[in-house]
This record gives sequence, structure tokens and C-alpha cells, in this order.
Amino acid sequence: MAFNSWGWYAQSSPIHNLLMPLTARLLGIPTLPFTAADGQFRLRDTSSIVVDVRFAKSVNNAGETLVPPTLEDFARTFARDLVEVGVETPVRLSENPENRSLFLTLTNTSDYRDAAGRPSSEGYTLTVSSSGINITGASPLGVWWGTRTILQQAILFKGLIPWGVSKDTPGWGTRGMMLDVGRHYYPPSFLVEMCAYMSFFKQNTFHLHLSDNLYNNVRRYDHRLSLELYARFRLWSDSDDVAGLNKHKNESYTRAQFDHIQYACAARGVTIIPEIEALGHALVFVQWKPELGLSDDLSLLNISNPATIPTMRKVWTTFLPWFHSKIVHIGADEYTAEVNDYNAFVNAMADHIHTESNKSTRIWGTFPPNYIQPGYINIYQNVSIQHWEFFEGNPLNDYIRNNYTVLNSDDTFYVVNKWSGSYPQEVNIARTFNGDPSGKEPWYPHIFDTQRTYNNPPRDEPLVLGEVAPLWNDYGPNSSVYSEAYYAWREGIPALADKQWGGDLTMSEFNTVLKVLHPIIPDQNLERRIPSRSPTILDYSLDRSSVVQVNRLGKILDLSGNGHDGWSNCSTTSNDSIAINSSCMLTTPLSSKGRDYTLSLGLLLRNLDNPTNSTILSGADSSLMLTPSITLFASGEYFRLRSTLPKNQRVELSIIARGRQTFAKINDGQEEEFLTKMGVNGERFEWGPMAIEAPLKEMGGKGCGWSGEIWSFKLTNVTGQA
Repeated sequence: MAFNSWGWYAQSSPIHNLLMPLTARLLGIPTLPFTAADGQFRLRDTSSIVVDVRFAKSVNNAGETLVPPTLEDFARTFARDLVEVGVETPVRLSENPENRSLFLTLTNTSDYRDAAGRPSSEGYTLTVSSSGINITGASPLGVWWGTRTILQQAILFKGLIPWGVSKDTPGWGTRGMMLDVGRHYYPPSFLVEMCAYMSFFKQNTFHLHLSDNLYNNVRRYDHRLSLELYARFRLWSDSDDVAGLNKHKNESYTRAQFDHIQYACAARGVTIIPEIEALGHALVFVQWKPELGLSDDLSLLNISNPATIPTMRKVWTTFLPWFHSKIVHIGADEYTAEVNDYNAFVNAMADHIHTESNKSTRIWGTFPPNYIQPGYINIYQNVSIQHWEFFEGNPLNDYIRNNYTVLNSDDTFYVVNKWSGSYPQEVNIARTFNGDPSGKEPWYPHIFDTQRTYNNPPRDEPLVLGEVAPLWNDYGPNSSVYSEAYYAWREGIPALADKQWGGDLTMSEFNTVLKVLHPIIPDQNLERRIPSRSPTILDYSLDRSSVVQVNRLGKILDLSGNGHDGWSNCSTTSNDSIAINSSCMLTTPLSSKGRDYTLSLGLLLRNLDNPTNSTILSGADSSLMLTPSITLFASGEYFRLRSTLPKNQRVELSIIARGRQTFAKINDGQEEEFLTKMGVNGERFEWGPMAIEAPLKEMGGKGCGWSGEIWSFKLTNVTGQA
């Protein structure tokens, strides 16, 4: 496209049309104030990234993480990100910038103030001129957010950064999301990719809800059945103090894995806030030690039992060394038993956590303080409150006016993955643009009540920490695959991030800008995209002319033009096919394809060595199986059809993904949909669609459980008609 003298798109571009009247701000997610000059800097002319040697080893000690990266660490991550926009540049250490360099340095935190006038270590000043770009941060984290601005501008404007100056500071210090990993396990790689996605939009907090039980009415079940309901604790330790608490190592995080998650997220400015849930939602602890549960509701701990608090102290003592954050979350949500026992428990745990680790404690708002009733025990004021619903307490009147700090997680932006009788399945992004009680102004983190102004503190209230928006998995692991959590947040994270920072994007700007930014967000491929020259991504015709012998392997030529050649140590047949069995394997250079695809396999099934557990094709996110019905295995769950494959017949099996749905078809027969059955309140069930990634990596080999032939293997972006 043509560029004007500013380097922005010509009039035909929607980006240009949005920017023309907005000379006092720079468009991005979030937006930032900007004083423009007449010119632009071409990013590909960058000579180097220069880190001010005086601050190269400096870290941000004012944030929530205990493992902050150095300024030099952030610079090297930035250099890797720039490669994704076509800029390769060295990182050097020096006291002074070079000509046409990206110079990263630090200044005083007091120069940057948030919405309440507090000093912010996350502020930065961006200066762009003909000689290069300077990012001056209040800390290395402030510089990092400045690099996100540069990266976004490079994507939006094809590497041309307008000259000018911006002094940018987030309005609130805690900005992010919460994921319920207690009811649905997510692998470390997914969590790390989510951190990369959040960081790109300058969110800094990822709250992980690490233990819970399904949304069952436990009171409906007798004692024996309650102890068998789904409940999970996601941390795995070999300590004798927690032996037997976690019975599912394959869907848990070891210390090494949890360290990796925390360090990888911190490398992009995102702190992991861990939550171990008790006193309510505590069925997993009662299944471990049944004597700790209340007799009429085993999902609640009995605090009057003298073993309860010592047991929970042991749990926290075991895992506190794992947590590299200054604050931890003890849950304390939806407890319906005695108030004073509850408050005494919270205080006891807060004392223990501080004594053991010098960390602070956060809880969900459950019982508001009461300074009138004699004998009422109040929660310590140094315990921060995560507000989620007004029937559990008024954040302004109950907490802020009693000098408690409050984090906004009002259920305005709640998501319940896949199904809920009361909450949506995606973030309500429209409300971020009109969530002020007037209905005409944007929502911001100080707005707890989108309907009544009198329930909201002023924007500059210093006891408002920020906002974290939760995603819950009330109906368990079979209700969704990992990526469906991402899709529930795909637009919600950037929309919330703009307002959590204090940006002023409009709805029309947001839709346009996100569309341009989204394909090039670094260090993640949550949508499992595969670049392709045409709608055909991969095409193997497995006749003898397409299998070239290289040493002792057969190189399988990709006829799509994308160069995704495969390899096989299986023999070819006289039927222009490859013989597949447990002694040989066909592999591709691909692993998974996300939504909207058709995967077609020309197969001949001769034998099922394991009729209930045979794997036709596997990938990073799923496997195509015969159990003996056609089955997709994804996110630790089996999704089965009624259809089976006939033996000794050449058939074409197609797996077709359209948005949130996935289907299978044999030859030209009728499509059958992969569905999931979700339990709701333990009383009835809901059926839901599944959006399952295509498996692409391996066919055959040890343990595959079948033998037969394959003569074609094709993947396209074309999904046809249902």
C-alpha cells in the first residue's frame, strides 16, 4: 500500500482514517498520549539495540514478581520479537545511544504517576526522531512496555514509527486475567503462550486458580459419592506433608514445571499469582482427609476441627517456596458456615504466610467487615480483597471505606467456559467501551458497578489495585479443549487491557487495530496457524512417484507448494500407497492446525491390534483414534462418534473443523459432529460442540494399535458446507 509523509497508510486504509484526526495520541492497544513531529523513523534502518550499561543489570523491585528480568534480559527478548517484523539487530551495552539505535535506559520512578497519583515503576517515555528511538523507563518493566509500543507501531504501519514524544503510565498496577486450572488442567506451554499474548497488550498479572471441585451441589450426594466427585489440586510434590493430596500427577505441575511457567511469564512482564482455594470449594482437601469436611457439605472445611488450620498450614509451607510472587491467594470464597471461624482462619493463614515467606495474602470478598457487632472478628486490613459480586460485599462501602485494598474482579466480565445458566462464554467486550454507569463512557478498573454510580469510588482512589477478569471451568475438563479458553478471551484480553491501562480506544478503532495486530503477536501460536501459499496447506499423494528414497528413508514430497515434505520408513505397496503398522512411521514437519480446516486421509484399515485404543494420527494438541468408533482425543478427553471404519476397504476419512464445531465424514457420507456432554448442577446435562485442532505429526509406529495402508494425506483451509 502507499504511504503518506507520515508513513501511515494512504486514505484507503482504515488505520489511516482512524489516525488522521488524533494527533494527541498514538493508536495501539492500549492507546497512549503522543506529541507528534513531522517525520517518521524506519525501523529496518535500526543499527542496534543499545542498553544503557549503567542499568543493564537493573531489575524492577517494585512489581509483584520476585524473579524480575534485568534491563538487558528484556532487551534481548525484544530483539527476538523484532525478527518477527523483519528487523534483525544486535544488542550492545553502552552509556550512549548510537546513530539510528533503539536506546534503552532508566530514570526516576517518581517521574511517572498512576491514576491515583502513586509513583509507577511501569511508566516510560518514548522519544522518536531522525537519529533513532529512545525508551526511558521508570524501571526495566517500564522499558519493556515501551518496546511493546514500538512493536505494535511497527506492525500497524509497516515498520514506520512517527517522530514524536510520549510519556505513558498505566492507570492501575494490577492488570490481567484469571484462569481456573483447578477444574480444567492446562499444560505449561499453553499458560506460557497466554502470558505472551497478554504481555503484548501490557497486562502484567496472570492469576492461576490451582484447586477446586466441579460446580456440583455437593449437598445432593451422600458422603460416599461426595468423596468420588471431580476435585483437583494441580501442584505435585513428593513431600510427606502432602502425600495423597494429589492423585493425578499427569495433570499437575511439578516444581520444575511451575518454575518454568513463572520465569517464562516474568520474562515478558507477567507475574503468576497462585491461588490454593479453601475454605469453600475445598472438596479436594476433604477427599484427602475426610475428617476436615463439614458433615452437611463436604466441599467446605470444618474450621472447628483442631486439625484443619494445621493441615492447611502444612500445605502452604510445602508450596510457598514454589511461588515467585510477593502476594498469594488463599481463595476463601463462598463459605456458608460460621463467620468468625472463617475470619479467624483467614487471619491465621495470613499470619502463617507472612511468617513463612514474607508474602502478602489475598482473598475473594466473602464476609464484609463489621465494626459494630460485639465479638465480631474482622479480617486483617493488610489482606487484600478481590471483589467479585455485590451480594458478597460492597467494595466501596464495606472495604475501601474501611481501608482495605480491593482488586476489581466484578462478574461484569466473568466468563464460564462452554456453558452457563448466568454467565457468557466470551468476554463482553462491548461493555469495556460503554461500561460506565451512564452507558456512554468507557469502563475502567475503578468501576465496580456498571449500573449505579454511587457504588464506585473516584478514578483516583488509591485503594483500587486494578482489575483481573476470570474465566471459570465450572463444568469440568470434558467441556472444552485448551484452546477454547483462549478463544473465550481472544478479543477480551486486548479490550480489557486498553481500559486496565487507562486507554481510550473506541469500539471501531479496537476492531480495526486488533485485526492488523493479531496475526503477528510474538512468541505464541495459540490459533495453531500454518502459513500457506494457497488454500491447500499439505498434500501427500503416496504413490511411488511422490516417495523419494533418501538413504534408508522415504522422503514424501508435499505437492501443495509449501515445502512441508514428510518422511517415512514404511514400505510402499503396489496399490500406490504406504503400508502402515507398529514397526514403521510416517511423520510430517507439522504438528497441529487450528480452526477451519479439512483433513482428508485415504485409508485402508486391515487390522486393529488394539480395537479400543488405536491411534491413526497424532499431533501436539490431539489424536485421531479408533476406540473402535472414530474418536478425537484432545486435552486429556475422548470425544467419540458412533461411526466406525470398515476393514479391508479403501475409504476417505475427512475431519472437518468449522469455527467451534468439528465433524467427521467417511467418503461422501453424512457428516457426524463431535460433541461433549457437560454435567450441570449434578441434575441435568447440556450438549456442546467441540473445536478440536487437527493432528498432523505422526502416523503409525510403536503402540499405534493398527495396520493398513494410506494413499493420500491432505490438509486444506477449505471446510465445505455442512
